[in-house]
Amino acid sequence: MSIKDEIQNSFKEGTTLTKLIYINLGVFLIIGLAATILELFKINPSWINFFMLPADLTTLLHTPWTIISYMFAHTGFIHLLFNVLMLYWFGKIFLSFFSQKDLVGLYLIGGVFGGVFYILAYHIFPLFADKIAHSYLLGASGSVLAVVVAVAVTAPNHSIRLLFFGEVRLKWIAVIAVALSMLNASSSNAGGEIAHLGGAFAGYLFATSYKKGNNITNRINRILDKLVDLFKKKPKLKVTHQRPMNDQEYNLKRKQENDHIDRILEKIKRGGYESLSKEEKQDLFRASQR
Repeated sequence: MSIKDEIQNSFKEGTTLTKLIYINLGVFLIIGLAATILELFKINPSWINFFMLPADLTTLLHTPWTIISYMFAHTGFIHLLFNVLMLYWFGKIFLSFFSQKDLVGLYLIGGVFGGVFYILAYHIFPLFADKIAHSYLLGASGSVLAVVVAVAVTAPNHSIRLLFFGEVRLKWIAVIAVALSMLNASSSNAGGEIAHLGGAFAGYLFATSYKKGNNITNRINRILDKLVDLFKKKPKLKVTHQRPMNDQEYNLKRKQENDHIDRILEKIKRGGYESLSKEEKQDLFRASQR
């Protein structure tokens, strides 16, 4: 089996967590290879902006897909590696409490909330007023932090082992991550830190709503299911022709049906109507309609 076949099989048979990681890796490779080729020909690599979420609303109106594409795009390997590892570690914990569809739904909702927080912040706070026109956001950090906070709220005392720190409870990991993003909301990576807070809020909202019996990912998962159905290959209808029964076959079939109904009626005499199985009740009803 070739490497290509192994990757394809791993993607098809893997969990949604595996698929999300593969998508992030694939987009990174495509962007990286394209950027390298364009640079060799001295072509302006500004096309990368078509994957990134702009802070400017006018630009966003021309590239509305970036509210989704940005959360799968990375240009730095360390940024990608950190997000993929965090998604893998906390995604596995998430799947021990929630479904695979919930993971995809929360990943997308976390990314959207991160993007919305980012855009709002750049239009609300004066610090960013002169940066809106040339500010863009990319990376899965908001989506990943949504997953981190969701599992921390669901199982706050669940512990994981961290290098140099030993056993650490999930609630403290989430608290520290959110606190660091708040403290760095005016740094050189302000947009990314604000997106983290949006993702964290989405994770908190998901976990607290889920405890109350409301799954906020249901609507987006229904939309995803419909999209998947559109691209599924529909099986070809097989038309079969059945010859009509002759008189002898028809009479035999009717006799078998009547004998079956007689047995059902006899069973009612012995044990009453409630003694019938669900199938027997259905057969009796169909016979009464003839």
